[in-house]
Amino acid sequence: MKVGMNLLLWTAAADKQHVPLLKSIKQWGFDGVELPMFSLDSSPWRDLSSTLDELGLGRTVVAVLPPGANLIGENAAERTAAVDFIKGCVDKSAELGAETVAGPLYSPVGRLVGRGPTDQEKDWCVEGLKAAAKHSEGSGVALSVEPLNRFETYFLNSEADAVSLLQRVGHENVGILYDTFHANIEEKGVSTAIKTGGSLINHVHISANDRATPGEDHVHWTETFKALKTAGYDGWLTIEAFGSRLPELAGATCIWRKMAPSEEHVAQKGLEFIRKSW
Repeated sequence: MKVGMNLLLWTAAADKQHVPLLKSIKQWGFDGVELPMFSLDSSPWRDLSSTLDELGLGRTVVAVLPPGANLIGENAAERTAAVDFIKGCVDKSAELGAETVAGPLYSPVGRLVGRGPTDQEKDWCVEGLKAAAKHSEGSGVALSVEPLNRFETYFLNSEADAVSLLQRVGHENVGILYDTFHANIEEKGVSTAIKTGGSLINHVHISANDRATPGEDHVHWTETFKALKTAGYDGWLTIEAFGSRLPELAGATCIWRKMAPSEEHVAQKGLEFIRKSW
């Protein structure tokens, strides 16, 4: 098991000005970091790779589809753009030395259409993920597809949804991102959800129900860690938290009040909680 810290608590685009932060994250005791990749040229990936190597920090990537890219869109050009973006994320992640590209890699976050997913959309998604997975072969980079809660997407909301879709993709390089925040909203039970995801779960976001400090919330953590162990999971447990430092993310996550004493508190206390609980 490795514990990571998602940099979205501080930045949506890491660069050299964040080297002191990366050093602090290492000093706090994290095994690695998760870097946002919201555009392919948002950060100097090769330079960051060298810095992270020097610090001894592993790395993963979190990505969302940009405007004009939609794996399940009716417009064929948007579907092509989505596949190309995911392929680009794989290439940039390989340059960064990241193990995984994780996120809702099917549709832009917040896109709601007043209905549930159609069979055609599922077919398009499977086709697109197969193409991206084939491109990732030999790169050392896995894809981890994230179900979101119903208020952020209509397409994948549960582990069962994700398993049904990814079994059709059928590629060893594509798995499920289990996020405790979304599961807290959507799943009937933690143990059942994680058992359903099983070996397809290849990345985990440790996220409090209020998006602040893990362990200072009401997520069923004991059950979560026990179920992950029972499922044989031994990968990254990455803290994903949000605050008010980044206005664009505060708006997207609807965080309008102070959720924690500081970003450092979230990271340090969260790490301590995960180590102790696991």
